[in-house]
Amino acid sequence: MRSIIQQSIVLPAPAQSLYAMYLDPIVHAEITGAPVTIDTLSGSPFRAFDGNLSGTMLTVVEPALIVQSWRSTHFNHDDPDSTLILTFTPLGPAGRIDLVHLDVPSQDHQGVVDGWEAFYWTPWRRYLARG
Repeated sequence: MRSIIQQSIVLPAPAQSLYAMYLDPIVHAEITGAPVTIDTLSGSPFRAFDGNLSGTMLTVVEPALIVQSWRSTHFNHDDPDSTLILTFTPLGPAGRIDLVHLDVPSQDHQGVVDGWEAFYWTPWRRYLARG
């Protein structure tokens, strides 16, 4: 059975800015506290958290959609990559990020669910609060 993780978060910044922050390796690293390799070109590599997350940029549609193949070091060697879909929607002066994360293997499912809050949403709130 296919695993589906769905999360939505509203952050106090325009959706277009949130989109740009995720794709900017310097800002992305400032948010998460770890170096990031990321690009807008389809086929380019994605690496975060010292290689604990890796994948490939599949599709980027400015300023609203990012699709990545994605895996963590908790995936088994023969597990296929999961697919991460991030959609950015304007909500007045704020922005909403809708996350759909498909096919995370069972041994990492809860870690990924919790990890989005711990390693992305909470640090992103703190980053934006600092101004």
